[in-house]
Amino acid sequence: MVLNSWEATYFDLNEQKLLRLAKLGRQVGVDCFVLDDGWFGTRDNDLSSLGDWFTNKHKFPDGLGHFAQEIHDLGLQFGLWFEPEMVSPRSQFFQKHPNWVVRLKRGRFSITHNQYVLDFSNPAVVNNIFDQMQKVITETHLDYVKWDLNRSITEAYSPYLAKIGHPQDEFFHRYVQGFYTLYQKLLTAFPQLLIEGCAGGGGRFDLGILFYSPQIWTSDDTDAIERLAIQSGTALAYPLSCMSNHVTAVPNEQVGRTTPLATRFRVAAFGILGYELDLTKLSPKELATIKDQISYYHDLQPLVLNGDFSLLLPRQSNGQNQVAWLLSDHARKRLVLGFFRVLADADSRTVQYMKIPLAQPNRRYWVNGHTGPISGDVLQRVGVRLPIQFNSANREQAQLIGDYQSALLTFDGVTDIKAINRRREEEGKEKVSHA
Repeated sequence: MVLNSWEATYFDLNEQKLLRLAKLGRQVGVDCFVLDDGWFGTRDNDLSSLGDWFTNKHKFPDGLGHFAQEIHDLGLQFGLWFEPEMVSPRSQFFQKHPNWVVRLKRGRFSITHNQYVLDFSNPAVVNNIFDQMQKVITETHLDYVKWDLNRSITEAYSPYLAKIGHPQDEFFHRYVQGFYTLYQKLLTAFPQLLIEGCAGGGGRFDLGILFYSPQIWTSDDTDAIERLAIQSGTALAYPLSCMSNHVTAVPNEQVGRTTPLATRFRVAAFGILGYELDLTKLSPKELATIKDQISYYHDLQPLVLNGDFSLLLPRQSNGQNQVAWLLSDHARKRLVLGFFRVLADADSRTVQYMKIPLAQPNRRYWVNGHTGPISGDVLQRVGVRLPIQFNSANREQAQLIGDYQSALLTFDGVTDIKAINRRREEEGKEKVSHA
């Protein structure tokens, strides 16, 4: 589980600020600290230095290896952000190798996101990037790479293919071969390295890249409500175990929406959980909440990695108001329901139930928030009562108040009264599901 520095520091980073962040991350229970964009070349904004994969000595005067050792000494793994396929016009790399960029035949360079695309059909380009990355990975004893992809290919012309006399219609195939070659070289040299891929707007989330990257950054859009549709759609084709989801700061960077910390966590928990916000600005109560969330997620993680997932109420891009996701182990002894209501309903007076199709009819389940066990047959045919919504007259009874509501309901199969009593005692200790 990572703590990523990006939305905490952006490009304004230094060792002291990052160490404060990492120490708080260790306190709340993350496993890995990831230093995002801004650590290399002369990178103080997004106008320069892509392709110059060497330490920014102004920000890390003792070297990146020294900083990495400080992170490792905290008991954390260390990760770094790279965008290996891209180059900035303002970079040493581009000044040395202007012909290593994908462009139009007549030499026009189309810039997007202040960067060009490197010609990965050219083995010399791939080898150069590998050599640079290899030095950094070796120096830092790196555990994790966040591989980013922030623009698409708009002019598919390779000066290299023209030089060696190959047709340009080979470009995309050869580009992907070069891209896979870089992955293969990195993972052969560093078999312990975890590389998180990037969906790149959706076009890079595929079975081929999953051979190299077991998890993929699903989208830069981390707003919890937007993610209901993004993750519902992704889950139609791919398991939760390969979807990387972060709890990020509010107001959300992409849409400006402010959602509760609990809802952000509950959405992100249906995948590979991470955090990406400035922990130094959070209250002690918020830090304690995140610590509880991480503890809960460790209990949930076996289901995320190996369980069965059902979209009971998926959210489409045009959106319906209620979304429900269900996780279960293969034996149907443990189930977890994620329930999300985007907007509150005015004067809602009905009690709502959600049918749980994966419950076993002949098994009883203890459900958090309920006073006793419920049979699987009832859960299948009638359902579980959803948390009560505020309707202007039931403030004392309401469990969900306001917009962007959510709940996690756990269903633990029980077989005897002793197990039921133990579960009843544990019920009072659970902090995350309804907090």
